[in-house]
Amino acid sequence: MPARILVYSATAGFRHDSIEPSIEALKARASAINVEFDFTEDKSQFTDENLTNYDALLFLNNSGIILDDTGKAALQKYLNLGGNSIGVHCAADALRDTPFFGKQIGAYFGDHPDIQESVVDVVDNTHPSTKMLPAHWKLFDEMYNFESDPRAVGAKVLLTADESSYSDPQERKFDHGTPHPIAWYQERGACVEPWGIAGRSWYTGLGHCVEIWSDELFLGHVLGGIMWVLESKTTRAFNSNGKVGSAA
Repeated sequence: MPARILVYSATAGFRHDSIEPSIEALKARASAINVEFDFTEDKSQFTDENLTNYDALLFLNNSGIILDDTGKAALQKYLNLGGNSIGVHCAADALRDTPFFGKQIGAYFGDHPDIQESVVDVVDNTHPSTKMLPAHWKLFDEMYNFESDPRAVGAKVLLTADESSYSDPQERKFDHGTPHPIAWYQERGACVEPWGIAGRSWYTGLGHCVEIWSDELFLGHVLGGIMWVLESKTTRAFNSNGKVGSAA
């Protein structure tokens, strides 16, 4: 049975035009990675009973306060039970009132320069989400600055933005560390409570533009991140003793 992933694209602030194309891109590639995606913008799907069916949750370009208190509690419980998470781009601008979510993502979005051609450097070319990328990846997308350094919560940086390759004249308000992180992973999600079973977390700051969702390198990056989180073996798709996930 394929692993099941709930893709949540609700927004309560800025809404990206790329959300609909990204959903279509994921649908088209689900069978290639043996995954069943369920897509929703309905916050009522975040209940203990429903989330227990999923091997991972994918937060897709969300913004604002996208869950009520019931949903936040269910999310924390799910992550404590070994659930995995994936965050794409503006997911880092969601649930700013929920510190555990910020830890699970790794860092909140700070600001960004104009969209322009930029270069992203691969820090770790052995990871499933980067092994297909050139060492210096030139692309047209939005380079996020973050409010904090994801390395502070234990994240391992995969991609960094080459700040010399683009213009960002605005005053730097935050310190996200050096070199400039743009994608990272956590072997153990930082929000999991001490008694919990920590699944994996993966995040990419890329994914703003409509066009990038038809870029095979970018899609390989995202799909590689999805496959990596599922290999945590903390959910039922790969562990019969898992407490959440799709039964094998």
